[in-house]
Amino acid sequence: MSFVENISVVEAILFAYGEPISAELLSEASGIDTKSLDRILDLLNDRYDETHSALQVLKLDGAYQLATRREYSSHVKKAFETGRNAALSSAALECLAVVAYNQPVTRSFVDTVRGVDSSAVMNRLAERGLIEEAERLEVPGRPIAYRTTKNFLRCFSLSSLSELPPLKETDSDQISMFEQ
Repeated sequence: MSFVENISVVEAILFAYGEPISAELLSEASGIDTKSLDRILDLLNDRYDETHSALQVLKLDGAYQLATRREYSSHVKKAFETGRNAALSSAALECLAVVAYNQPVTRSFVDTVRGVDSSAVMNRLAERGLIEEAERLEVPGRPIAYRTTKNFLRCFSLSSLSELPPLKETDSDQISMFEQ
């Protein structure tokens, strides 16, 4: 892989990861040694500076994160506030249904039920206060198990989860895929 391709690989990982990623994990995922990684991250920040990009790579105690520059924070905040009041997408409603009927559930369970990666949608639901961390499971990696919130009940005019409509049975008399 060329040096330019390496820069793109690192940028793609930082963008997709969405939160601070350790240098070790970034190195492992990209296949780039940590010494070269430092140089690539400096060049990536130089590129962002030269093009007056709204993006920057933050160095956070041995980890890195792709972030917007502070001077654009008011615009980003406004977009998030506007987005909080927006209607839920079908993907968000699917995720909420999986969580509501099966809680507490991990993101990987939601991914399995939906058949697609749900991390961005789950993060957005958590930001909107519709789901929250219920616990961390006592298994390797200690994944987060999610549950719905009181805000979820309020938004859907429910006083408790027992008011959720019953799941429909499928043609084969099997309970819906949301049942475990």
